[in-house]
Amino acid sequence: MTNPIPDADRTDIEAAAFRRLVAHLQKRTDVQNIDLMNLAGFCRNCLSKWYRAEAQERGFDLDDPSAREIIYGMPYDQWKAEHQSGPKQDHNP
Repeated sequence: MTNPIPDADRTDIEAAAFRRLVAHLQKRTDVQNIDLMNLAGFCRNCLSKWYRAEAQERGFDLDDPSAREIIYGMPYDQWKAEHQSGPKQDHNP
């Protein structure tokens, strides 16, 4: 049986896991957003919208392009030009 993780440590662990997920998605540019949507029901754009919403809920003014740049690791238009294959369509959850 595992020991319960204190809330402060749990939050740090969750944040670290989120950073690893974002880093993984930034490295796996071969995985298209449509593939993520079809398999997992969310994509990089969803993550950026969730990130923006949580930032705004805490009083930070963050727009969509800035949130997407955090998740994609570069401006969204640059990522699309360099890595998006197939139809150039956005997914808007």
